[in-house]
Amino acid sequence: MTPDLECVDLVKRFGDTTAVDNVSFSVPPGSFFSILGPSGCGKTTIMRMIAGFLDPTSGDIRIKGGSVLDTPPNKRPVNMVFQHLALFPMMTIAENIGYGLRRRGMSRDEIGRKVDEALDRIGLPGIGGRKVDELSGGQKQRVAIARCMVLEPDVLLLDEPLGALDLKLREHMKVELKALQAAFDTTFVYITHDQSEALVMSDQIAVMNAGRFEQVGSGQDLYYRPGTPFVAGFIGESNRWKGRIERAEGGVMQLRTDTGLAMRAAGAALSEGDNAEIFVRPETIRLAGSAEALSRFDNQLKGTVTSLLFNGAASRVLVQDDAGEILEVTLPQSGEFASLKRGDTVHIGWAADQAACFGAA
Repeated sequence: MTPDLECVDLVKRFGDTTAVDNVSFSVPPGSFFSILGPSGCGKTTIMRMIAGFLDPTSGDIRIKGGSVLDTPPNKRPVNMVFQHLALFPMMTIAENIGYGLRRRGMSRDEIGRKVDEALDRIGLPGIGGRKVDELSGGQKQRVAIARCMVLEPDVLLLDEPLGALDLKLREHMKVELKALQAAFDTTFVYITHDQSEALVMSDQIAVMNAGRFEQVGSGQDLYYRPGTPFVAGFIGESNRWKGRIERAEGGVMQLRTDTGLAMRAAGAALSEGDNAEIFVRPETIRLAGSAEALSRFDNQLKGTVTSLLFNGAASRVLVQDDAGEILEVTLPQSGEFASLKRGDTVHIGWAADQAACFGAA
């Protein structure tokens, strides 16, 4: 099956700065693909090259198998939704959605039919006569998408479109956007620095750092099987240490962190004496009132609660061990530790295979 979008060995330089460094990826038809990374990593530059607003220094961009490098932006089968939605305030909703169709010279009846169809699809039937300022933030978001979708692009590009919304609406729109993508069955390419947006909505995510893709995979792959230290640290929360391998045998390594903490980790191809970076997620660490309850875990510590970070189901606790190391641990939702308070002594433990371990310079 020909990908809807394919970027091959894409490079973009601005003077001596390489913003995009030899990036290749393909997006299958009808999928939701996100590029996730910190500000300045090059993700918007990729988006602008796909849209035709920037020319690549080298490489190729193909849509439905054909190169679009020589195709001007207004002739490319792509459309773009920006964070600032650029809806026309002097026009009605119907006029906004039908704007691109009028530019194409479509008949009034055909435009009316397509606009009504689009309003039905975004769950806002009958609002075509309203003005933009009568809509909520989420409704404006859906209208901006409908304005693009009536043009039936092969690929819809979305550049941080939820960034201007408040937190609660942003959470709601994550689910809405995924549903809209399925309803229109159009390929979405989405860029964001917000890992939650990417994890919730995407079929595939590319994690970008300093102009390159560090790892491409499903949200589950990136979260549970990070391929690099950057991905392990960027996706989700982690306790992290630098240390040295003291012993490696049978796929299990004995490590000593720079702060003196001894721990066991599994799976990384490292040897005795190697420097390492270790990541352990707060939710993989178990809390108990006694050491006996944690006997099955490779790593066990006793510590003192220094802080409770209450956040409902996402509550965490900070535990300091005898060596002064502080670990962040997710509180179980069972309510078993609901009365835990600062100064309490607890035991914590985690398995060797729940520590992501990488070689470090």
